[in-house]
Amino acid sequence: MTAISKTQSSFYRRLYVAHLVANGTASVPAITAATGMPRRTAQDTLSALGELDIACEFVHEAGERHNIGRYVIRNWGPIDPRWVATHADRLRRSLGYPETP
Repeated sequence: MTAISKTQSSFYRRLYVAHLVANGTASVPAITAATGMPRRTAQDTLSALGELDIACEFVHEAGERHNIGRYVIRNWGPIDPRWVATHADRLRRSLGYPETP
């Protein structure tokens, strides 16, 4: 596989993280476990989804203390989630992330 540019890797990472969230891998610890990315990168990627007009928000779990909860994609904006789902494995491989069980 050919190397991808920094711009591509940033874009692909955002799409792949949005895909993970939409499919139930919806917390920072779950995302770091699925991808191997550092915690801070996962947090920054979730925060940056809005730059693609992907509306992602944190939902606090009722009755839990602190920041216990999960992320939810409310709107994909101009991104077609079906395209992302179809190409998720290619995105994952391009980023060098492990296969998800």
